[in-house]
Amino acid sequence: MEGTGDGGGGGGGEGQTVRIQHTRILPDFLQSVNLKYVKLGYHYLISNLFTLCLVPLMIVILVEASQSNPDDMRQLWLHLKYNLVSVIICSAVLVFGSTAYIMTRPRPVYLVDYSCYRAPDHLKAPYSQFMEHSRLTGDFDESALEFQRKILERSGLGEETYVPEAMHYVPPRPSMAAAREEAEQVMFGALDNLFLNTAIKPKDIGILVVNCSLFNPTPSLSAMIVNKYKLRGNIRSFNLGGMGCSAGVIAIDLAKDMLQVHRNTYAVVVSTENITQNWYFGNKKAMLIPNCLFRVGGSAVLLSNKSVDRKRAKYKLVHVVRTHRGADAKAFRCVYQEQDDAGKTGVSLSKELMAIAGGALKTNITTLGPLVLPISEQLLFFATLVVKKFFSPHIKPYIPDFKLAFDHFCIHAGGRAVIDELEKNLQLLPIHVEASRMTLHRFGNTSSSSIWYELAYIEAKGRMRKGNRVWQIAFGSGFKCNSAVWEALRNMKQSCNGPWEECIDKYPVKVVS
Repeated sequence: MEGTGDGGGGGGGEGQTVRIQHTRILPDFLQSVNLKYVKLGYHYLISNLFTLCLVPLMIVILVEASQSNPDDMRQLWLHLKYNLVSVIICSAVLVFGSTAYIMTRPRPVYLVDYSCYRAPDHLKAPYSQFMEHSRLTGDFDESALEFQRKILERSGLGEETYVPEAMHYVPPRPSMAAAREEAEQVMFGALDNLFLNTAIKPKDIGILVVNCSLFNPTPSLSAMIVNKYKLRGNIRSFNLGGMGCSAGVIAIDLAKDMLQVHRNTYAVVVSTENITQNWYFGNKKAMLIPNCLFRVGGSAVLLSNKSVDRKRAKYKLVHVVRTHRGADAKAFRCVYQEQDDAGKTGVSLSKELMAIAGGALKTNITTLGPLVLPISEQLLFFATLVVKKFFSPHIKPYIPDFKLAFDHFCIHAGGRAVIDELEKNLQLLPIHVEASRMTLHRFGNTSSSSIWYELAYIEAKGRMRKGNRVWQIAFGSGFKCNSAVWEALRNMKQSCNGPWEECIDKYPVKVVS
């Protein structure tokens, strides 16, 4: 999902200035709350109520038993000896309760490790080169060129983002072969690093989920991976297409569900986007924005349901909450692939995109809140709702402090305006959105993989500690807003490995409001 804002921006490098002017584009979505989504959040919570009640009950029973003396145990035995019916009922309850708990409890899903692809330096696209190549193609009129220049200046992207090989030629050379080559470089590059860092053999992978919105060849991208790494014949593979920038969280959710069914296995999730065949060569401004924002990138994530992997895993998956607004016609068409009047294909962005994103976000966080917010915040929230409904309809609902629920925020780097408005509406501090801003600046909008570059940034800065909670939130066509919550299982040492190698010390760049 893309967005732009008003203000100036510049290139990369230490001491770089990125100008940001706050203009309210996103609606003040937290000032109106739909109670049905609050109820949905509590439905998710109550669905685990049996587990929440049974575990403390068992602990109480064990504690009481440990404090009993021999005389108490003898009296209990005599009582049970002459009350066979009570013994049978108690035994049946215990057996039923234990069986139900074992059968219904969700298996923990661990994130063992992940890898983000970084393209070679010769694929970098500085502003000047980007604009010069756009001019030399001869496909854009002066108005379209000026529009692209303004978008680039206001986008929040730096001078070191990457575009695919085919776009570096004049004229560009988009083709099916070039698109396959881009997909292979990104996916295989991320997977090679993942297998190297985890020492996992490709044959050990039981589940494979790949998501790429705009490039869906035959054989599929997932089949390309199976062929490259000679994955086993009974692998359960999935290829998600056309689901936009939030598909990375959807892929995680699908892998999680599969890991609940198939025991003792690994799942790999590959998230990417393909630019080569999806560059727009027309003059419709609503379709030119993706050219300026989308850049080469991808990620590979290794998940496990094996208890032995808890010791080496980085994170445990806590919650996934998905919101789909596709039933609404405006939401469905706000990010829409189509042809312009000249027959040139591109992705058109509606002027109502930010408002629709705000509505989807409101729904998502209203559902997520009861699962993650402390009781004190929930009580304050409901108190203001009661006052608003019965006493003063003009009072604004209490805005929960999500900083009490999460230590780190990975907001999809779709555009500077999205990050600006989420920072403002969720009352976040600059450090909470730093990873998103710097990912946008260094790598651009890498679609569904951007949240993993952001997590890598937090780790590279040495800010992740055991017990920290991370909120990944992404938007996508359809229209969708999806959230994933992770808990860190160990301290992450500051590292220069991964996509931020050799450049993490340059960040954060100076941000001027």
